Order: sequence, then structure tokens, then C-alpha cells
Amino acid sequence: MTDRPRMTDTDALKRHRDRATPEGMFLHYAAADEINDRLQMINKSFTKQAVVTGFPQVWSENLPEARIVGDSETLDLTPGDHDLVVHALALHWANDPVGQLIQCRRALRPDGLFLAVSFGGQTLKELRACIGQAEVEVTGGLSPRIAPLGELRDVGALLQRAGFALPVADAAPFTVTYGDAWALMRDLRAMGETNALTDRLRRPTRRAVLNRAAELYAAHFPADGDRITATFELIFLTGWAPDESQPKPLRPGSAQQRLSDALGTAETKLPN
Repeated sequence: MTDRPRMTDTDALKRHRDRATPEGMFLHYAAADEINDRLQMINKSFTKQAVVTGFPQVWSENLPEARIVGDSETLDLTPGDHDLVVHALALHWANDPVGQLIQCRRALRPDGLFLAVSFGGQTLKELRACIGQAEVEVTGGLSPRIAPLGELRDVGALLQRAGFALPVADAAPFTVTYGDAWALMRDLRAMGETNALTDRLRRPTRRAVLNRAAELYAAHFPADGDRITATFELIFLTGWAPDESQPKPLRPGSAQQRLSDALGTAETKLPN
């Protein structure tokens, strides 16, 4: 029996993360600020917190009371032990994202809160378009370069598949400008977010491909002056471990009043 295909080369991912720099962590800090803002809006205190992340130094600063857990395929979480679990900018590299969410749900106490932030489908849309076109022009083919990123609706549906109650998903785009495509690619290295796909090209990309991609980027995605624009989309997921105290939807046909009466309008029947 063969193992299931693995999207991410976890050894390569670890090497890339190990060479990340503090300057490359700006998106993690922005995500952490947003997570903290959302927690402050919830009228509930959390006494047993956990954060799943590949960058413990960033998230331990921002959620100092939380236990830091690595984003391995089997999470080091005890079932029913936490009232808050945060999955922090690591879900896009997961070989089994639904499995990650299920493990987080099982780690929560009833009515415990799950929050996740992940890169969404609009992330690096400019770079993906330019480097793809450049590779086709120069080599006549395409190689896997960027992890597949889910759209908002698809990622939100994972919450329901994982069994969370009251699921909510929303997105926040971040626009960053760079001097050129080379500066963007250096920044991705500083973030620890360079290509860790199992099926990635195992030799250096031809310089002609990168030069052409930089030309296309400057031509199609300019910012003010001589700079370029790069989009990063952060998707935020919120869900609760099921509990009897949570609000439940009414059964169909159980309404006690017509909507037309509540709105003060006349009810018009549809034709057969």
C-alpha cells in the first residue's frame, strides 16, 4: 500500500523557515494584531490557550499565555484540553488541512473557540501570473512553484467539514509595494515562504525566466513611481466547539409569525 501523495516537502519547509528573518515577519505580526483585536471583541476569557504555528518566536510574543504547538501533521494537542486554539499562518502548507482543523476541534473544550489565519487565493496573484507566463515563454512549460491557496468560500467550508459550530470566514487583503520583483522574491525568502512543494523543480530556475518575470511584473503591476504592487490575502476562520448552550437554527415551518406581517407589507403569492 503506497502512502498518500504529499503536497509539501516538510524538510524543505523547515529549512526555509530556519533562514527566515525578523524583517520578514511583518505579515505574521499583522495577523497576530488582528487575532488579538478579535479576541478582545469576544465577551469571554480564555484560560487554556494554544497556538499552532511554524514561527513560535512571533506568536509567543503576541499570545504570551498560549502554549506553542508546531504545525506537524499530528498536532501535539490533548483532546478537550483547551478553550482557545489558534492556527497561525501555517494551514496553506498542510498536507491535510481538514485533518489539522479536526485535530484543533478535538483539542477544544465544549464551547471553546477556534481561530485560524491563512493565506488566501489572491495571495501573490501578480507574481504567479508573471512567473507562469515567463516560464512558458522561455522554457515552453510550467513547474509547480506556489502552494495552491484556497478561495474564501472553499476555506470556509473546511470549518463545517471539521465539525465546528457557528463557522465564519472573512478575508483581509494587504497590498505591499516593492522596488522590483527581485525585492519581492528576497522578501519571500525572509518570510520562509519560498517553494517547498514536493513536486518543485529540483534545479535552479533559469535566469532568463526570472528576468522575464521581472520585466512582465514591472509592465503590468506598477505602483507609484518605479515600484510594483504585491497582494497578500489573509483569510480568517472562526468556529466553536459544539455545545448545547449555543444558539440553534429553528426547524423549517416552526415560525410563529409571517415575515410579511413583521415587515408590514402585503404578501403576494407566486404564480404556479
